[in-house]
Amino acid sequence: MSLGQQLHSHLPFLRRYARALTGSQKQGDAYVRATLEKIVADPDGFPGGSDVRLALYRDFHSIWTSVSLEGDGNGQDGGEEGRQAIARARLARVRPLPRQALLLTAMEGFGNREAASIMGVPAADMDGLVGEALGEIERQTRADVLIIEDEPIIAMDIEMIVRDMGHEVTGIAVTRDEAVQLARARRPGLVLADIQLADNSSGIDAVKDILAEFSVPVIFITAFPERLLTGERPEPTFLITKPFQRSTVKAAIAQALFFDAATSPA
Repeated sequence: MSLGQQLHSHLPFLRRYARALTGSQKQGDAYVRATLEKIVADPDGFPGGSDVRLALYRDFHSIWTSVSLEGDGNGQDGGEEGRQAIARARLARVRPLPRQALLLTAMEGFGNREAASIMGVPAADMDGLVGEALGEIERQTRADVLIIEDEPIIAMDIEMIVRDMGHEVTGIAVTRDEAVQLARARRPGLVLADIQLADNSSGIDAVKDILAEFSVPVIFITAFPERLLTGERPEPTFLITKPFQRSTVKAAIAQALFFDAATSPA
């Protein structure tokens, strides 16, 4: 199997990590592209087999920490200038290492030792770094949250996570039409959406309807990530795969609100 074939299956998830880290599809993709260029320039220095994913993220991290990239202008990030201005203000309050530790472990599923290897820090420091990131980001962000989910047990679990983080739940919708009605009745500051809904309607369409009326950050929680990670159109910055860990949902909520221009800095 060629190196390109080995890397292919990991790229959608590296792009997800890059978007979550930067808050921008355009900028995140620029760092992923730079990482791939580095690997292509020295393929003999890149390990194959089971170490491919770890090495890919490690190379990305080396680019992220050493190069300043602004993207190539091909993305479609709405309100990019304003969002990045607020993000920079918040980033000043949260050290880079804790945020990277949070995303690598909670969203990307690396163990502490793997994440520490990627970041170049002692594994014993990881729990403290993750706790620092969650605590600081949660202190900076509070929001009203709309949940679009037709499975009652999953919806209750998500609601509990949201409330445990100090946010309010504006409602739980099980269909596209109900989601739009709830959003109109009480404008949310964050939407958590499944793809397949109770009446065979689409959570994707529900989100499109809501975004046509006002801007709000969205996190998709789905068993079908391949429907969104296509690379053929603007993709969701925040995507969680079912079954999910509570820590993964918390990390995504914290990051989505962290980069949302509609949320005032603490």
